Amino acid sequence: MLPPVARKKMQAWIRSRHLICSGNFFIFESVEYSAIERFEECVISLGGTLISVEPTKRIWMGNHRQVLLYQAKASLHTPHHELKQYWFKYGSFQTKFDDTV
Repeated sequence: MLPPVARKKMQAWIRSRHLICSGNFFIFESVEYSAIERFEECVISLGGTLISVEPTKRIWMGNHRQVLLYQAKASLHTPHHELKQYWFKYGSFQTKFDDTV
């Protein structure tokens, strides 16, 4: 994946509150494991590394179905990466799956 395409995808995830910044790490949450794999491709394309992927909890989708929520943690090696600045402007401190809202 080319870096400009990866940057655009990550910016879309920031706006949709799937991707947040916590300290020097980017935290991505999704119920689709294929989205986690796309996130990993984007991080690698931008020169970062995926640190961990963990199933965090089960969430309800509708009345009769529960799905696993996956959380991926990644690091981009540059401290003042432009995605962090983008997150400051358009992002949030909580993901869309955070139930403390």
